[in-house]
Amino acid sequence: MNFFDKLNTTIVQNQSLLFVGLDPNPEMIPARYQSSDLITGLESWLQFMIAETADFVCAYKPTLGFYQVLGVPGLELLMRILKSIPSHIPIILDAKHSDLNTSSVFAHSIFTEWQVDAVTLSPYTGQDHVAPFLVYPDKSVFILCCTSNPGAATVQQYPHNSPLYLQVVQESKTWGTPEQLCLEVGTTNAEVLKSIRSLAPERIIMARSIWAGEGNIKQILAAGLNANGDGLLIPVSQDMLGSANLSEEIQFLRREINEFRGEFIHDASSCEVWFSDVDVQDKHPHQDLILQLFDIGCIMFGEFVQASGATFPYYIDLRKIISNPQVFNQVLSAYEEILKNLTFDRLAGIPYGSLPTATGLSLRLHCPMIFPRKEVKAHGTRRVIEGNFHPGETVAVVDDILISGKSVMEGAEKIQSVGLKVNDIVVFIDHEKGVKDRLKANGYCGHSVLTISEIVTTLHEVGRINDEQLLAFRES
Repeated sequence: MNFFDKLNTTIVQNQSLLFVGLDPNPEMIPARYQSSDLITGLESWLQFMIAETADFVCAYKPTLGFYQVLGVPGLELLMRILKSIPSHIPIILDAKHSDLNTSSVFAHSIFTEWQVDAVTLSPYTGQDHVAPFLVYPDKSVFILCCTSNPGAATVQQYPHNSPLYLQVVQESKTWGTPEQLCLEVGTTNAEVLKSIRSLAPERIIMARSIWAGEGNIKQILAAGLNANGDGLLIPVSQDMLGSANLSEEIQFLRREINEFRGEFIHDASSCEVWFSDVDVQDKHPHQDLILQLFDIGCIMFGEFVQASGATFPYYIDLRKIISNPQVFNQVLSAYEEILKNLTFDRLAGIPYGSLPTATGLSLRLHCPMIFPRKEVKAHGTRRVIEGNFHPGETVAVVDDILISGKSVMEGAEKIQSVGLKVNDIVVFIDHEKGVKDRLKANGYCGHSVLTISEIVTTLHEVGRINDEQLLAFRES
């Protein structure tokens, strides 16, 4: 399970956006843990924190520097603490790593040997520094874009009309996908957090230093939460971590935050309506849909590192469409235009991305739906295909994006293994590169609403992307 899914699973399971900093700070250690052996006292305190909070937080964040200053005993302490954290709770190593020369070996150590799930990085050596961490597809990085340190204001808030910290946000968004690349924001100013959230609505933000001022936690939440009422990680106050009643206090804080989240989600439940702002003659039939997908962040351009280490000049994430009824309705209509000309008895969606789409199409077309399991359960019926069907029936397979064709053909093979027929595979976006030819060679007819070339050309024609971005795509 990757960091993004692991984090969201823990958020749901523990109903919490809170994270705890597991920092062996000798200046903060409670009197009850002070002893002649500093390491022993610190370890007892840290183990107490884990035991008291494991059911009420979504992540732990040990700060590497606190362990390093304790020398070898400190690093040995870190290894024991990492092993003590329940395996289902993600670990974010606060390293602020910034050295380009050691980034590859450091990434290997923390991700493969220490088994942490994410790490904080400094942005100022650019994507070259971040890339070695992004080649681990199940891990994530948090880019430090803003700090609450007053002495940093002259740097990160300059120039006034376009402050550096917002430029860091804008640039770092092109380095990795929303699942891979998150943001770290240290501030007591809700307006700073609001401006960053506005610029990066799709990113996870780890808030820092929010308890240092006298700001209202509700103002911080209102500024930092995304439209779904999440996407913001809240630190547990250092003062609270010294309390003997830590479990009770953290539950109270969790309840306070969740009550506001409930109010926030209710107030934000309405969906904004999108209107076209361009007028182009001989426009693409799906021009408005392409522009909407771009405007809500489903299509992004930059330099995105893939799991293979290769860099793509664009990234597509269609999972957001289910949260925007206006766009989702248009996507379903576009699929429907293709499907109504095909012959089939049932629809099948490929887990997990296309299941909402297949469900919507099933309702629209009054056609029963099935789906192949991504993994077969070791208990119960152990079915490969979920849903009712009769051998010999024809199934039209629906997927979201056609890149290599591997996953959709694996799904089609599972469907055929139970006596069903698959002739047609319908996707929303075709990345081209001869993938439809590979489908045809394996006995399938591929159909797509859009190709990536159509999308890029349309976005360039209306001015959403520039000549440089178009050239980068053509050269990829």
